[in-house]
Amino acid sequence: MKHNQSIDFVSIVIPVYNEEASLPELIKRTVAAADSMDKDYELILIDDGSRDKSAELIEAAASEKDSHVVGVILNRNYGQHSAIMAGFEHVRGDLIVTLDADLQNPPEEIPNLVAKAEEGYDSVGTVRKNRQDSRLRRYPSKLINKLVKRSTGVEMNDYGCMLRAYRRHVVNAMLECHERSTFIPILANGFARNTVEIDVMHAERAAGDSKYSFMSLINLMFDLLTSMTTAPLRMLSLVGGGIAALGLMLAVVLMGLRLIYGAEWGVDGVFPLFSVLFIFIGAQFVGLGLLGEYIGRIYSDVRARPRYYVQDILVGAATKKARELDESKQ
Repeated sequence: MKHNQSIDFVSIVIPVYNEEASLPELIKRTVAAADSMDKDYELILIDDGSRDKSAELIEAAASEKDSHVVGVILNRNYGQHSAIMAGFEHVRGDLIVTLDADLQNPPEEIPNLVAKAEEGYDSVGTVRKNRQDSRLRRYPSKLINKLVKRSTGVEMNDYGCMLRAYRRHVVNAMLECHERSTFIPILANGFARNTVEIDVMHAERAAGDSKYSFMSLINLMFDLLTSMTTAPLRMLSLVGGGIAALGLMLAVVLMGLRLIYGAEWGVDGVFPLFSVLFIFIGAQFVGLGLLGEYIGRIYSDVRARPRYYVQDILVGAATKKARELDESKQ
């Protein structure tokens, strides 16, 4: 069953972190794409603790006459997904579109996502065609996509592309979730009844370097796995059981050889036994690391600290009038 509710208002949510070089072009192209849809819209730009002039550019864009820009200024860097959740808190649209600020996913694709959502889908994902990232980014991404697909059971082909569209009720459901670490595409699909993916273009980065370092990608993978599934713990139990079974079999074999060949047998096997011992120790450390990830996340949730802190809200003139009108109707 698809929800064929009309889409009259679109909110475009973009997290921004040190993107002063590409931000003017991003705003220009996104506004042009939104104007082409003949729908009411707002452009929500979240400054995620940028150290350059991104916040000032957002403020300037919001202060322009008839601006549709809403600026959400965070006091420090919280990460892409937390910044998007901060933007979700301020959306007014029937459909919410998320987009990266680096222009690798062209804003011109936004009308295609809106059109697909109007067919009755709750969540519209995307798959990047002719991906322009380096091999060091593409191949690990493909591997992670396959692993996560198997671990979570969520049928998606490109978890890394943030150009997506969600119906308002899906975003409202996500805002009810208060865990500190989350991965938005998978979380959204948990609340969406009808989902679909479409192909979108992918371009080279317009300016600057990727904000995701190798360690950031590793952290994102841990966020993705440990915040959405307990599959690693199950895998750990299976691996641990297999290692224990092998250890028991080895003990039985050593006892049999000792009985057959006498008490002197086994002296030459000291070093192989040390190797086996190191395997057991390594398995224990892997297990402790995974358990530590889950315990650390439980600790963060128990402390119940906010995912982000909004320092300021900058509302454009057109958006301000629309919000005042909405409030007067209530």
